[in-house]
Amino acid sequence: MTTQNKNGQEKEKITALYCRLSVDDDKKDMESNSITNQKQILLDYAKKHGYLHPVFFVDDGISGTTFQRPDFQRMQRMAENGEVGTIIVKDVSRFGREQVEMGRLTQVVYPSLGITFIAIQENINSTTGEGMEMLPFYSIFNEWYAAQTSKKIRAVNELKASQGRRVASTVAYGYKKIEGDKEQWYIDEPAAKIVRKIFTLCLAGKGPTQIAKQLEREKILVPTAYFHSVGRKTSNPVPANIYGWHESTVERILENQQYTGCTVNGKSTTVSYKVHKVIENPKEEYQIIPNTQEAIIDENVWLRVQELRKNKRRPTKTNRKSLFSGLVFCADCKSKLHFCAAKSLKRNQEFFRCANYKDGRGNCTIHFIRDVVLEMVVKEAVAGLADF
Repeated sequence: MTTQNKNGQEKEKITALYCRLSVDDDKKDMESNSITNQKQILLDYAKKHGYLHPVFFVDDGISGTTFQRPDFQRMQRMAENGEVGTIIVKDVSRFGREQVEMGRLTQVVYPSLGITFIAIQENINSTTGEGMEMLPFYSIFNEWYAAQTSKKIRAVNELKASQGRRVASTVAYGYKKIEGDKEQWYIDEPAAKIVRKIFTLCLAGKGPTQIAKQLEREKILVPTAYFHSVGRKTSNPVPANIYGWHESTVERILENQQYTGCTVNGKSTTVSYKVHKVIENPKEEYQIIPNTQEAIIDENVWLRVQELRKNKRRPTKTNRKSLFSGLVFCADCKSKLHFCAAKSLKRNQEFFRCANYKDGRGNCTIHFIRDVVLEMVVKEAVAGLADF
């Protein structure tokens, strides 16, 4: 089976061998569903039945209730470009556990693209029609299974929380787990050293952006790159710039109370097993369990950093400050207003702009207020109070 590239030259279509393993998969089936086992089964099948040019696509640790998986999307792009002739999976659940999208892809999209879909375990072949009448039933069952698994996980997490145990499975940068101890966190000294450095720089007056730039200059690996370097599994790929720290990463570290040695449960939840949108819970609803692991940051230091960041007045490049820096907020999105001053601006031209605008890259609009106007408004308000 062939396709044409951009130059009009023919090339053979690939056989896509798709593997997926979810952290929510039944532990009893882990060995059977392991990526290594899936690869072997798929490759053996492709060779036995004469499917040429096999290429593996693997999503490890991602739920089947979403089709927004990195390698699945890469396979989809190749399929839409006419580069895929056949897609083979070990079983229907490896492909996905969401019946609507499952049906759309296997019964509408792939046939229109001339792609054969094969699920080995259920003996399904979309081109011959074999097993296709049962595919909707398999899909319904697989989605039901995902729903039941989600309910069980929520129930287990609620029980853990009621017993004062840690709910989150993700370990914060700076800590690690030791094999055989699933819940306890231990200090990971190389990363913990960077966490302490970040807090020290903040106490010295540097903001998240300045700290991120300094870490990049010093060639400190970003957390994801560090995890990969020490063989720690993460769902995020290694970034192109392994030293490219973002201010948001620094902010998350500075805000993480768990560095004081406590556990924080109930920070967020998801809409449902199908809708993976994360909903942040109010801080008042957090469950704080003290002394669950060794502290990296002293609690008083953490509290001091939170206070500093709440009222931080960042200097401008001209070193000119406003009386209102750190005290005014956007009426629309509630973000802080940044004081903007430049050598090209006169004093009466300096202004405040929403921090969430970011030259059109943020989520707010360009509205602003001049410093002199703000000063006049405040003076009038104070005078009115005095008269009253």
